[in-house]
Amino acid sequence: MLKRTKIKKILQDGTVDQKVLVKGWVRTKRESKNVVFVNINDGSTIHNLQAVADPSQFDEAIIRKITTGACVALEGTLAQSMGKGQQLELLPESIDILGVADPDKYPLQPKKHSFEFLREIAHMRPRTNTFSAIFRIRHALIFAIHKYFNDKGFYNIHTPIITGSDAEGAGEMFQVTTLDLKNTPLTEEGKIDFGKDFFEKPTNLTVSGQLEAELAALALSEVYTFGPTFRAENSNTARHLAEFWMIEPEMAFYELDDNMDLAEDFLKNVIQYAIDNCADDLDFLNKRLLDEEKNKKKEEKSEMTLLERLQFIIDNQFERITYTEAIDILKNSKPNKKKKFQYLIESWGADLQSEHERYLVEKHFKKPVILTDYPKEIKAFYMKQNEDDKTVRAMDILFPGIGEIVGGSQREENYEKLHNRIKEMDIHEESVWWYLDTRKFGSCPHSGFGLGFERLLLFVTGMSNIRDVIPFPRTPGNAEF
Repeated sequence: MLKRTKIKKILQDGTVDQKVLVKGWVRTKRESKNVVFVNINDGSTIHNLQAVADPSQFDEAIIRKITTGACVALEGTLAQSMGKGQQLELLPESIDILGVADPDKYPLQPKKHSFEFLREIAHMRPRTNTFSAIFRIRHALIFAIHKYFNDKGFYNIHTPIITGSDAEGAGEMFQVTTLDLKNTPLTEEGKIDFGKDFFEKPTNLTVSGQLEAELAALALSEVYTFGPTFRAENSNTARHLAEFWMIEPEMAFYELDDNMDLAEDFLKNVIQYAIDNCADDLDFLNKRLLDEEKNKKKEEKSEMTLLERLQFIIDNQFERITYTEAIDILKNSKPNKKKKFQYLIESWGADLQSEHERYLVEKHFKKPVILTDYPKEIKAFYMKQNEDDKTVRAMDILFPGIGEIVGGSQREENYEKLHNRIKEMDIHEESVWWYLDTRKFGSCPHSGFGLGFERLLLFVTGMSNIRDVIPFPRTPGNAEF
C-alpha cells in the first residue's frame, strides 16, 4: 500500500512515471465530456498539483462529489504536464472522497474574497493562498527565532502567564479570578475580598515576560522568552491585538551598545531565514502587493516592493541616533514646517508617533534607524537612568512602512535609583519586591528588548492589518473560534 507523498516533495523532485498517493483539498475543478481537471492543495506548499482524469474510468457519483473544498485521496502516476503553469500532473487511477463539501454552501469559492470577510470565517481562511502562505511564514519565523537564540547559547525561559505585577505600568490588563461574579465576597470596607480568590490576591494575564526573564538572566547570563501576552486596550485599529506573542531576550553584562548589536543581528538573521526558506510564499505575497499597488494613487504607492523592503533590512547598517538628535531633525523637517504631520513636533519631550518614525527611516536616513536615550518621563520605570537625570538608556528600532518594531533598554541595576523611580511612578513596592531584590544581591549591568512577533510578521508578509497574521485574532468584541 502506497504511503502519502506531500505535494511539496512531488513538485521539488519533479520525477515522472512515479506512482504516488496524494491527499488534499480541491481548489478548483474544470470538466468537459472527455476530461476532468482537478487542482489539489495539501498545505505543504503554495502550489497546487493538477490531476487530469478521464471521467469514463470512474463512477459518475465520485466525479460529482469532487467539488471545491472537498477532501480527496488520489492514487496514480505522475506525468509531464502538457498544459501551462505546471511541470507535472497526476493521472489518477483511483479516487477516494475523504470529505464532501456542499458546493452551494462552501464559503471559499474560487474568486477573490475581502480580508474582512475572511476574518469572519477564520476557521476556513488557512485554505486560501494568502493565509496558507502567511501561516507557513509564521512557522518559519518561529523556528528561526528559537534557532538563532539556541545557536547563540541563550536559554529559553517560560515566564508566567498569570501574574500579580504590571510590567509596563499601563494598567490595561485582563483580570484573572475564580470569584463568583454574581455574589462577590466583600471586605468590611465594602471592597472585593481577593483573599477569598484562588491566588488570594488580585492577578492578571501578563503584558510581558520581561521582569521574570531578568531574574533568570541574573543567573544564566543570556535568556529569552517567547510567549503569549495580553493587553486589555479597547482599541480597534489595524495595529492592536488583545492577545499576541512577544520575544523578549534579557542579557547579563550587556550594556546599551551590546543590546543594539544583538537586536540588529537578530532581525537581519531571522529575515534572511525567511528569504532563504519561504521563497515561494514571499514571491506570492510580493505579487499580491504589486497587484494592490496598481489601484493606489501615486502618492500612496510604496517606494519598495515587499522583497526589496526585506533586502533593505539585510543590506543596510542601522543608523543610530539619540532621541534629541531625532527631535532636531523632525522639528526642522518639511512635513513639520508645512504642518503635514498629524502630530506636530514642537518641543523636546514629545512622544514620537509612527509618522515621525517612518519619516526618519524612509525619507531622512533611507535606512533602518535605532533611536536611543529617550526622556525618562515617556519610558518605563526599569530603564537605566543617564547621568543627565533627564534621559534613560532606551533604544527603539524603526523599520520602513511600520515604524517601531523593537523596544528595549539597558535596565537600571542600581537599587537606590530603581527604588526611587518606583516611588516616583506610584508603583506598589510590594508587587515588585522580588524584582528589587535582584538589585541587592549580586546586581550587574544588564539589558534586553522586546519584539512583538505579529509586528515582525506584518513587516515580513507585507500585510496591513495585524489581525491577518495571527490564526485567531482576539480584539474588542471578538473572541470567536
